Amino acid sequence: MDKPEYASMTLDEMAQALAPAVADAAIFDGWTDKAVASAAEFEGLDPDVARLAYPGGAMDMIEAWISATDRAMAEALPAEMIRQMGFSQRIRSLVVFRIEQAAKKREALRRALVVMAMPQNAVRTAKLSWRTADLMWRMAGDTATDFNHYSKRAILASIYAATLAVLVDDGSANQAETYAFLDRRLQDVARFGKAKAKFTGADREHFSLARLMGRLRYPAR
Repeated sequence: MDKPEYASMTLDEMAQALAPAVADAAIFDGWTDKAVASAAEFEGLDPDVARLAYPGGAMDMIEAWISATDRAMAEALPAEMIRQMGFSQRIRSLVVFRIEQAAKKREALRRALVVMAMPQNAVRTAKLSWRTADLMWRMAGDTATDFNHYSKRAILASIYAATLAVLVDDGSANQAETYAFLDRRLQDVARFGKAKAKFTGADREHFSLARLMGRLRYPAR
């Protein structure tokens, strides 16, 4: 594969193009200036110029890596391919692609999750998680604009984050434990969706909030 033409790129473009190499270096050096310098030297780029692409330090590097993965996902799973799948399979395929990419750089992922979990990075991490979930839903063909738009993305962001946390410590062959965990979570969501549809369908004319709260507090025997 030809190396990117960094000389013609903006700093944002450079950050994304260099991000996979930075992630490779982060396996050994963490998400640090040293990783950026190592990646730049490998790519034949001036390290001082490369550092300009990540003025915010580690979180800028991690965000660029996520953005590079977003772009790779869109290229690997174009709309014409996605449309041939059932809806639930679309979401699973998108998440699986990201797992496969992250599994190649598991130590970099582990270090990234530590950085993202720091209190000062909480807001930015939440925005990045939302952005990734939103992209996956849009690629899957979701057009919801009501409350479901937000709930779907919040749920998927939670599932994806939890799955990555399992991946970093998964010692099973071919990430079998990670995929089993993902499938259980997706099944839970599917069951919830069916129950919700039933609840808001035939019974919605008879819905009583007071009755529901009473049942939650004092379940029928």
